[in-house]
Amino acid sequence: MKKFTALLLALAMVFALAACGSKTETSPAASADASASAASNVKIGIVLVGDENVGYDTAHIEGIKAAAKACGIADAQIIWKYNIEENEKCADAIDDLVSQGCKYVFSDSYGHQSYMQDAAGKNPDVTFVSMTGDTAATSGLKNFKNAFNDTYQSRYVSGVVAGMKLKELVDAGKITDTNKDAKGNIKLGYVGAFNYAEVVSGYTAFYLGVKSIVDNVVMDVQYTNSWYDPTAEGEVAKKLVASGDVIISQHADSTGAPSACEELLKSGTTVYCVGYNVDMLSVAPTAALTSAQNNWSVFYTYAFGCITKGEDIKTDWSAGYDQGAVMTSKLGASCAKGTDAKVAEVEAALKDGSLKVFDCSKFTVGGKNLTTYTTAYGMNGQECIKDGAFEESTLRSAPYFDIRIDGITELNGKS
Repeated sequence: MKKFTALLLALAMVFALAACGSKTETSPAASADASASAASNVKIGIVLVGDENVGYDTAHIEGIKAAAKACGIADAQIIWKYNIEENEKCADAIDDLVSQGCKYVFSDSYGHQSYMQDAAGKNPDVTFVSMTGDTAATSGLKNFKNAFNDTYQSRYVSGVVAGMKLKELVDAGKITDTNKDAKGNIKLGYVGAFNYAEVVSGYTAFYLGVKSIVDNVVMDVQYTNSWYDPTAEGEVAKKLVASGDVIISQHADSTGAPSACEELLKSGTTVYCVGYNVDMLSVAPTAALTSAQNNWSVFYTYAFGCITKGEDIKTDWSAGYDQGAVMTSKLGASCAKGTDAKVAEVEAALKDGSLKVFDCSKFTVGGKNLTTYTTAYGMNGQECIKDGAFEESTLRSAPYFDIRIDGITELNGKS
């Protein structure tokens, strides 16, 4: 009888423990259901500096829609704010999104960052992600994030494409003295938006890509002080070509520069161009060689996946060719023979890490190769050079390469 009683007590304890476990433990299936339920109710706000008519914003819009579809987030869960200027209108847009119940807010412009950070401080239960931003890590706010693609890599590859074309022009005898400086270096041109490190990093990567094919090149950079100004970008491109620059690239968001190059090429001037964000062949079918592009769906799929799983988004996120986050557009008909094979070779080297875009042996500053460098660009004195190369977008996601290297001249200088 004692044994039977003891057995009953033991069974009772097992059932009691099982009952406790049912209250405190959740099965994987139940967790997944809970996450799916939470994801189906979450609202996401999107703040864009432009709209679908601007290449940069179009790339974000397409990336967001692709990510939402992949992660099971319905269209109705996303609230869009288009053409939001980098001023108090941004703060108003963010406040409206929060008031509508958005628990995640993403913005796509560097100029939105201060407003996003301010909102993060006021709304600790909402996560704010400032794309291309650079202050999340130092803000002290757990709900404030930054993300950026390794665009400098696709800039470099687009420079290789330009270099292949330039070599073809040299071999064909189409480069004249008007296309050279006093030392015989061939002149390139670059239409930049602002003198931010993001732009400096990009134009330097492009230049080094060209230089990897044709060494004797120099480049002029002219700023428009606007991300999107088709007229100004076109006029700057024409000015650069008039000064002898034979290939024009850009870090600006319109088709102004490629359109100008196409017009000039048709009128008999030898000039080709490399675009940004979107394929420029529709506006420059002969002049356009390729464009450096971002596949923003890679980041947004990661971020939306975190949302659906209830996980925290990284404070600083970045990726390049290793995750398919950057690429170049379809090669234009004017590209040199063998360009596609060369692009494949360079992309493979970037993926496996054997090629470093900012290899310090490939450029000089004041005639010397750099062995150490710390930038004041929000990096708190961290060493940026490791194993002989400037390590871009590893200490934080946003570019911090702000070095003015030999061979590149900013015509309207630092603002």
